[in-house]
Amino acid sequence: MNDERILISCVQLQRNLAKHRRRLDEQRAELIVPAVAQQLSQEELLDLVPGVHGIVAGDDHLTRAVLERADQLRIVSKWGVGTDSIDLRAAEELGIRVTNTPGMFGDEVADVVIGYLVMLARHLHEVDRDMRLPGWPKPIGVSLAGRTLGIIGLGDIGRRLARRAATMGMHVIGSEIDHGSARRASDFGVEMIDLDSVFTRSDVLSLNCPLTPDNRHLVNGARLATMKRGAWIINTARGGLIDEAALVSAIVDGQVGAAALDVFEVEPLPDGSPLRHLAHVILGSHNSSNTVEAEHRTSELAIDNLLLGLDEVRR
Repeated sequence: MNDERILISCVQLQRNLAKHRRRLDEQRAELIVPAVAQQLSQEELLDLVPGVHGIVAGDDHLTRAVLERADQLRIVSKWGVGTDSIDLRAAEELGIRVTNTPGMFGDEVADVVIGYLVMLARHLHEVDRDMRLPGWPKPIGVSLAGRTLGIIGLGDIGRRLARRAATMGMHVIGSEIDHGSARRASDFGVEMIDLDSVFTRSDVLSLNCPLTPDNRHLVNGARLATMKRGAWIINTARGGLIDEAALVSAIVDGQVGAAALDVFEVEPLPDGSPLRHLAHVILGSHNSSNTVEAEHRTSELAIDNLLLGLDEVRR
């Protein structure tokens, strides 16, 4: 048996570990599989990481303190795209390789955004709720065709969303800091404009960008005030992109008409969050990428990255 120890802290891989166990067993390493609700905190990780050589991580808080305590760690294989929960500078300084799995669930997340769009437009979530009272509700909806969808972040997910929205007759505008992604989005009809104009022109705003130190609370009180009164916001990216207190205020006073949120500043969403009590908010559970097919291919790539990283260290 190798002396290596591997921490599996990604919920999705834990849930389907049996499907991938053979590849990990061939490594002949000790697997550490702790109980995880959404992600591990810094405090939890500090107890787990000493002596660990590799991690398949979810959205765990891999801070500098954690990485410094991980005295044997050589590879962090992130399940998914976003690495905002990992101190990348500390990892580089400590010689710890960090990988991720881009392009694995663009269709899945785009599908969920479209689902939220239709639910908001036709009040489907409210109809379902009221039918169980029982009732026979007849809320009047709005048509999506002809409305303007603004997308912030036109990488793989954003572009797939744009294609879907365009086929529904929506006008799609967007903002993207990566010139290559912006050019590809523009080539199939997305009107690329500056960030502030996306806020002012959108009937619906969808966040599909990574969270970075520069864009935390990208959606704040000042920007919400510039939006069309009654506009909607959909966030399937990262909770930290939105100042939740500002969003709650904007929904209460009617500046924002509705929101669909799959991600939050604190996850799982605290019981006392005021978002739980707003009628015009659809709540998700950071689950927009979760399909059988996406889980399998993302787990396979995350394990590939882990094993390659461990193998390179041995050399």
